[in-house]
Amino acid sequence: MSTATKSSLDALAVFGGAPAFERKLHVGQPNLGDRAYFLQRVERILDSRWFTNNGECVQELERELAAFLGVRNVIAVCNATIGLEIAIRALPMSGEVIVPAMTFIATAHALQWQQITPVFCDIDPATHVLDPVEVEKLITDRTTGILGVHVWGRECNIDALDDIARRHGLHLMFDAAHAFGCSHRGRMIGGFGRAEVFSFHATKFFNSFEGGAIATDDDALAKKIRLMTNFGFAGYDNVVHIGTNGKMSEVSAAMGLTSLRALPEFVETNRRNHHAYRERLARIPGMQLFAYDEAERCNWQYVVVEYTPAPGGPSRDQLVEALWAENVMARKYFWPGCHRMEPYRTLYPRAAARLPHTDAVAARLLILPTGTGVSGEDIQRLCDLLALMVGQGPALRERLAGRTSG
Repeated sequence: MSTATKSSLDALAVFGGAPAFERKLHVGQPNLGDRAYFLQRVERILDSRWFTNNGECVQELERELAAFLGVRNVIAVCNATIGLEIAIRALPMSGEVIVPAMTFIATAHALQWQQITPVFCDIDPATHVLDPVEVEKLITDRTTGILGVHVWGRECNIDALDDIARRHGLHLMFDAAHAFGCSHRGRMIGGFGRAEVFSFHATKFFNSFEGGAIATDDDALAKKIRLMTNFGFAGYDNVVHIGTNGKMSEVSAAMGLTSLRALPEFVETNRRNHHAYRERLARIPGMQLFAYDEAERCNWQYVVVEYTPAPGGPSRDQLVEALWAENVMARKYFWPGCHRMEPYRTLYPRAAARLPHTDAVAARLLILPTGTGVSGEDIQRLCDLLALMVGQGPALRERLAGRTSG
């Protein structure tokens, strides 16, 4: 629930006013789905006493996901980071792998953790995904693969990356953590490259509490991944391959099945929210909403704004500070970029020189709350706050700067 509309800087919570929202509005607040259906599945799990190790719910979720994505194989995993690590090792990748720095840190960690060098590549500033021209410039005799990331649900330039991979004999896979329920040229994300890895973390619009999945049309690769997800076991007392524990639990799969039933509702809520933001943000100077291709299927799960302050206006970080005080937990994804975090800024100190678009975009991004926990009234009030902050920009900037210096 929100409080009254604010009309002056003095009313802002950062200057002592009451927060505009009584509860925190998070980016990625979990969607719930049908609570009764979930609890029924949990009761069945408890009665069966089969809590993990490829139980009924996991098997059902894998079948339903494969049908939804239009792929031959889906392997449910405990989280997307483990999924990336397993898929990378199963291909196998080694040496150097080209990857964007405009991504969540887990994408880079999944490579570095396995002593593979992530070669950070710049993005197309219009789409925020890998620029194929820049990818080709980075290929060396140590390059074994390309790991593309479908950021915000906006698919990579799949065709160009596939052409590059084929011509250079490289493995191509995708981090599809943001792209569940999205399509490319009418075909669902999930069947491109050698494999695609989804995240079903609680912050994703489709969640299984914690979890993920690896999708592939390569049957031999899928068989290898299944072995590696369960310590390499091929039956009782028969380990035939190196592996780890990447299994999804039954209760996570039950939540995944619950989310799948509610998928149309989640997508429609996100779409409606995105359109509401689009209408209101268009009236605020310096706010450019990242657009989705409505000719494709889309999950609309991120409200991504590129903010360019007017001369003397508040910075992006100052807006975030003021919004957090109002209980609007806006984020700066993916600030400051993987290449500027450890261990990468120490290991690869020259990477930033080839990432001008990544740095420029990361400095402008403002991610706003959406999902089933955000109402149309919330969006209107939030945008009213932004309009006030930007409209009183020089005064807001000066007062916030004074707080810092004081």
